Amino acid sequence: MAGLSRGSARALLAALLASTLLALLVSPARGRGGRDHGDWDEASRLPPLPPREDAARVARFVTHVSDWGALATISTLEAVRGRPFADVLSLSDGPPGAGSGVPYFYLSPLQLSVSNLQTNFCKKHGFDPQSPLCVHIMLSGTVTKVNETEMDIAKHSLFIRHPEMKTWPSSHNWFFAKLNITNIWVLDYFGGPKIVTPEEYYNVTVQ
Repeated sequence: MAGLSRGSARALLAALLASTLLALLVSPARGRGGRDHGDWDEASRLPPLPPREDAARVARFVTHVSDWGALATISTLEAVRGRPFADVLSLSDGPPGAGSGVPYFYLSPLQLSVSNLQTNFCKKHGFDPQSPLCVHIMLSGTVTKVNETEMDIAKHSLFIRHPEMKTWPSSHNWFFAKLNITNIWVLDYFGGPKIVTPEEYYNVTVQ
């Protein structure tokens, strides 16, 4: 990380702030933070999956209970320019039980690392992670920096679910960003994905 050049950092930032595809699994993931770092307590607080025929509600549910996602772009890094580039990023759409549907991120131009992930929802129900029954959503759009009026919302949404972020070194020039969603696909059963419009997605009332 220390050896990343300033030019490479700028290229990575440009890649992140381009058109992206965010893939989320149904359950909140657990990484190095373990318990008491902002994860859901699945045993007592994680709500049940909405009816599969209500694709918009399923999409909002998955976004809200996910603490991490796989973000893919077309790379602008010199070594892999024009090729797919993916990373795993922490995210939050708000405090547990009060999600807005907007995926917020805390990003740095130096970010290249990927954490080890585990999920337990699919394992608990006997679903392979690739199975549609595990419930996946894909959100396509553009990642942009949040403006001053949205800064406090993004900060609260992320830090309440990922409190470790408060201690990350300021020298990495972290900034708050969000995904401006343009397309949504819900894969929650066999037979192919369902298409949800952003309007349908944001009109869902989260229970």
